[in-house]
Amino acid sequence: MKKLVLAAAIAALTATLVPVTASAQNIAIVNGKAVPKARADLLINQVTKAGQQQRTPELEAQVRDEVVLREIFMQEAEKRGIPASADFRAQMELARQSIMIRELFADFAKKNPVTDAEAQAEYDKFKAQNSGTEYRARHILVEKEEDAKALIKQLNGGAKFEDLASKNSKDPGSAANGGDLDFANANSYVPEFSKAMVALKKGEMTQDPVKSQFGFHIIKLEDTREAQFPAFADVKAQIVQRLNQQKTADFQQELKTKAKTDYKFAR
Repeated sequence: MKKLVLAAAIAALTATLVPVTASAQNIAIVNGKAVPKARADLLINQVTKAGQQQRTPELEAQVRDEVVLREIFMQEAEKRGIPASADFRAQMELARQSIMIRELFADFAKKNPVTDAEAQAEYDKFKAQNSGTEYRARHILVEKEEDAKALIKQLNGGAKFEDLASKNSKDPGSAANGGDLDFANANSYVPEFSKAMVALKKGEMTQDPVKSQFGFHIIKLEDTREAQFPAFADVKAQIVQRLNQQKTADFQQELKTKAKTDYKFAR
């Protein structure tokens, strides 16, 4: 008798648990159709995958709203026969292609990660190419040579370089800072500018206008220093990202080159 009572109790308890467990797998019921929780989880994973957003209660609530709204809209679309239209099928095919291609490159990146040695080698290469002296210069850029000569005369007469640069230079980026170009490698400038700049001593100014493709420059050398580089650890993430992009680009080019096709690419 006790066994029968216990069995009945277990059965009753099980009966009360089943609906709760089933409903826990769904967010809502829309017009008799369940909206599974897995659909919201998938969307949250997509949103947070790139690290642009953190999983928070607010985000989860927004996603649940979105998933239920999508179900409402999808049901209406199905009622209207949209999935059967030729335009819908064409767009679905394009979406399928895009997803497949995206996953191809994601799979490649996962299987061909940038190693620490590769990142270090890229850092060392960049550092070697940009070592040496950096120059801090100011300049005034004008269109006409006679205007440059007139400004040089004013500067030799005691006018402040910064003031004339702010008022007259047609280089808006540096004019706002009194013509200041900050520290940079000489190779950062066009050859005519670089040649004139490196010939100056600290505090000196060009006495003749320097012509370039941009106009006529008056250059003043403020200071020099040995090239400064951030520590490898500080830029490693950016280097890895750039190398990953390059690896993917090389993979794309390899596939393009190997493909047997009579098509001639425009580029």
